[in-house]
Amino acid sequence: MSFTHLHLLLNHFPVIGTLIVTGLLAWALFRRSGEITRVSLALTAAIGVIAVIVFFTGEPAEEAIENLPGFSEAITERHEEFALTATIVVASLGALALGTLALLRKKEIPRRVTLWSFILSIVASGVMGYTALLGGQIRHTEVRASAFTTGGQENPH
Repeated sequence: MSFTHLHLLLNHFPVIGTLIVTGLLAWALFRRSGEITRVSLALTAAIGVIAVIVFFTGEPAEEAIENLPGFSEAITERHEEFALTATIVVASLGALALGTLALLRKKEIPRRVTLWSFILSIVASGVMGYTALLGGQIRHTEVRASAFTTGGQENPH
């Protein structure tokens, strides 16, 4: 398995995973469930690790496609720059989740921890969703914003 294949295989997990975590944390708030919060935090930590792997396999994935027809350096760079931000956000959230689990492993998780985790997961979901949109534009011309605004011609800006 190449790094390109690994990147393509794993890149959806942080996007979908942050959405699942957000839903689970909403459910934990509604149910006032520390158990659901713990599961959500464990999943958040795993997603943080996967996000780092996805980020570091991005460069080899870029190298694999940079000579293909329709490749856009500008689109790929936008994705790469925002992916760094997304990785920092999601990995940091994962580290906080892991730290929280370790700190409160034999204690009840306060409701405010669940609430803040929920709020931060919404931010992480948004950041990951936008990163995915930018990544999709690399090979999927149908989602390139310029396809809708300039009659299908790529906008260099």
